[in-house]
Amino acid sequence: MATLAAGKRRPLLRVHNLKTYFFPDEGTVRAVDGASFEVCAGQTLGIVGESGCGKSVTARSILRIVEHPGEIVEGEIRYLHRTDGREVELDLAQVSADGREMRQIRGGEIAMIFQEPMTSFSPVHPIGSQIVEAIRLHSPLGKREARERAADLLRQVGISRAEARLNEYAYQLSGGLRQRAMIAMALSAEPRVLIADEPTTALDVTTQAQILDLLRQLQTDLGMAIILITHNLGVVAEMCDNVVVMYLGRVVEEGSVDAIFHNPKHPYTRLLLQSIPSLYSEARVPLPTISGAIPHPYNRPEGCPFHDRCPQFIPGTCDRHVPELQALDERESDQLVSCFLYHEPTDERA
Repeated sequence: MATLAAGKRRPLLRVHNLKTYFFPDEGTVRAVDGASFEVCAGQTLGIVGESGCGKSVTARSILRIVEHPGEIVEGEIRYLHRTDGREVELDLAQVSADGREMRQIRGGEIAMIFQEPMTSFSPVHPIGSQIVEAIRLHSPLGKREARERAADLLRQVGISRAEARLNEYAYQLSGGLRQRAMIAMALSAEPRVLIADEPTTALDVTTQAQILDLLRQLQTDLGMAIILITHNLGVVAEMCDNVVVMYLGRVVEEGSVDAIFHNPKHPYTRLLLQSIPSLYSEARVPLPTISGAIPHPYNRPEGCPFHDRCPQFIPGTCDRHVPELQALDERESDQLVSCFLYHEPTDERA
């Protein structure tokens, strides 16, 4: 499966044909079904799509924190692990999820801002003790030095009265402060890759703008790569260099943010963009919507997973064959698209 080259630099993280399935008693759920993408240091990659398309499971697969009965059944997660002053490429999909090497990488070199910090922080421990624990897990600092480092991190993310805030519990903080505290804990080991899973969900627009500005500044200061998972295409347009569009566990389109927003190829991408409110939208006219709903996990359609909702459905092709993510024929295009509008079927009958 093709992947989009992220410039001429060597990718810091490269995911290839990742498949993460869940095996409950009722049947198999293909949460991630062949996703491929890559990101370089200093770049921001946006992963977008409707709820249930596999964005968060992809992130958890990278960190190897997929809960039972889920497991990675195929694919590679290639990461340039820094050890003994040199970089070694590891396939995280083959590393033991509970092993020492993965524990060193998880939270140390690859960190994650979870979608809801209220449930990510322990409700019975002060946020300071939790940040201190994360610092000491990945550094040789003592308890006092780690607490000073925790206070510095809170100040770095814009939290006033940092020393006092260390003694407060998650429920005592506003949504914006909790999100900032979660970012502080994620940055405690100065990670090389930061995965932000819906970092602005449920925040007001002012706080949202502050959080995005903070992430941009921290990226500039630390040179880290960011994988931004969101359904907010406005945030993607503001923050990202490249974009991956997912649907039902598969990548349907990938390209630079300019190419995706100004020249979308996949019908699903076009429909997502058409549903964004605009200052130029006609007043009192309903926004366009995508017909239907994401299929039930136990009742996936044959062929292209989007064909039963697609306005450009090709009978006999889209419902029988599975499209692959391929480069466009256009010579100067940097986009990849998984659609039979641009490629002939190459697989056997589905």
